[in-house]
Amino acid sequence: MFTGIITGMGRIIAIHSQGSSSHHGKRLTVETPAGYLDDVELGDSIALNGACMTATSLDPANNRFTIDISAESLDKTCGLDQPGIINLEKALRAHDRLGGHIVSGHVDGIGSVTHFDEVGESWELRILAPQALGKYLAYKGSITVNGVSLTVNRVVDLAGDADGTAGCEISINLIPHTVQNTALGQLAQGSQVNLEIDLIARYVERMLQDSPIQQPIAQ
Repeated sequence: MFTGIITGMGRIIAIHSQGSSSHHGKRLTVETPAGYLDDVELGDSIALNGACMTATSLDPANNRFTIDISAESLDKTCGLDQPGIINLEKALRAHDRLGGHIVSGHVDGIGSVTHFDEVGESWELRILAPQALGKYLAYKGSITVNGVSLTVNRVVDLAGDADGTAGCEISINLIPHTVQNTALGQLAQGSQVNLEIDLIARYVERMLQDSPIQQPIAQ
């Protein structure tokens, strides 16, 4: 589990294919800030741009670690198939502060940045989320964008226009600290982002479903 509070910015510096077909995944080498791996052990979970991955090798002396990412994970995420700056978060420990919200590290969908510009001292970020995720997004609710816990300021459902665009556009306010200390500052109009909905919303939907609870069969 994670909180959506980024603990460092890393960089994917090498990508090695695990096989020759599209069914094979890749091995990523990630460079971290100095000292970031001091308390990390082999097999620990680290979220890369919001996707939970397992550290398969550690090289603390050179501030590097590797992860193996499956073809399925590559298909369901963005930003992990090419070199570049990424957000890093170590897994939540039982005694840690929950500064953001409960994050599982499982990407629910890929969104597209429709607007990213300064507004006063802050930045306005608008993202078009897949239509299927729209029902989980609410005003002042939480969402994870590339691993960052953020608060939704506006929700607009788009039924589809002349070019077929449909989905749910959300607006988020980013303070300068967030822009400067996460990889979100690298975003631009058209950028793709990993989205994870609020975990609680999943359970609320399940509880509101019409299907009755199955009773055990009497023996």
